[in-house]
Amino acid sequence: MIPTLAADSTLLECVESLQQQTFRDFEIVIIDNSGEHRVDPMLPQNSVCTVIENERNAGFGAAINQGFRERPAEFLATLNDDAVAHPGWLAALMQAIESRGDIGMCASQVRLKDTDSLDSAAMLLCRDGSSKQRGHGEPASAYSRRQEALLPSGSAAIYRRELLEETGGFDDSFFLYCEDTDLGLRARWKGWECLYVPEAIVEHRYSHSAGRASALKAFYVERNRLFLIAKNFPASLLLLAPLYSLSRYFWHFRFARQGVGAAGQFGRENQGVGALAFCVFRAYGELFRHAPRLWRERRTIQRTRRLTTRQFIRLIRRYGISPRQVAAL
Repeated sequence: MIPTLAADSTLLECVESLQQQTFRDFEIVIIDNSGEHRVDPMLPQNSVCTVIENERNAGFGAAINQGFRERPAEFLATLNDDAVAHPGWLAALMQAIESRGDIGMCASQVRLKDTDSLDSAAMLLCRDGSSKQRGHGEPASAYSRRQEALLPSGSAAIYRRELLEETGGFDDSFFLYCEDTDLGLRARWKGWECLYVPEAIVEHRYSHSAGRASALKAFYVERNRLFLIAKNFPASLLLLAPLYSLSRYFWHFRFARQGVGAAGQFGRENQGVGALAFCVFRAYGELFRHAPRLWRERRTIQRTRRLTTRQFIRLIRRYGISPRQVAAL
C-alpha cells in the first residue's frame, strides 16, 4: 500500500522500484490523497497499479486501512511514496514474516536516500510516548544483523493479516505520524512479535511531504504521542510520563537555543520556541477533547490483552530511548 499526497515524481520512482522486485506475487495499491486525482494521469498506460482516489486527504493510516479493506491479502506491506525499495525488499520481508507464526510485523532497513546512513532500523520508545527511529543517522553497516525489535516504521513495513484483524488496523484519528507506533504497541499487547530485517533495504527521503521540522509535524507528533500513551501505557508508566515529557521539553528548549536537533531547526524555519510551545498547547487541548474516546479504546486494549503489565513494561525498557536522545534527533 502506498498512500500519496504529493503524487509527484518521487511516487513514480517508488512504483518503478516495486515493479523490479524479485518477489512477484503482489499487487501495488496506491491511495491518492491529493483530492485532485493526480495519480492516474501520471502513471504509464501499461501500469498494473490499483489506484484508489479520495476527495480529500484521509491521512496515512486511514488510507492504508481503506486500501486494505478494498484489496485484502494475507500480508500488507506499507511503503512511503518518497521511498525506493531495493529489488530484494519484498522477498526478504516475506521470508522473515513467514519464518515464525508469532511474527506479526517486520521492519525494514530504511536508509536515507543516496547515503549509507540509516533513517530507521525499527523504532524505539521514550517513556513519555515519543517514538524515534532506531539508528537514525548511523552507518547502515552497524545494523546488519536480523533481530527482534519493538515495532516497525510504517514507512517500509509488512504486517500479517491476522494482526490487522485483531487490532483493527491503524487508528484513523491519528491522521499523520505515530500511527505506526500506536498499531505496533497494540499488536504487542496482543502478543505479536516484530522482527528487524536488514536485508529488506529501502531508501527514503526523510520527511519529504510534511517537512522535517514543520509546525504541522510538531503538532501531530505531540498530539498523537498523547493519544498513544492514553491508549497504550499501563497506569504506572502513564503516571510517570509527564515527568519524562518535562525532561524532553527541557532538552528541546536547550537544543533550540543551541540550534541543535529538530527543535533547533524548527526555530530557524518557523517562529521560534513560542510557536513550538503553541503546538504543544494545542496538542493537550486535543487530548482533553478526545479523552472519552481514548478511555474507551484503552479499556478495550486492556480487556483483550495477552501480555501482562510486567511483560509490556519490560518491552518498553528493552527498546527505550531517553528524553535527551529524543530531543537531539
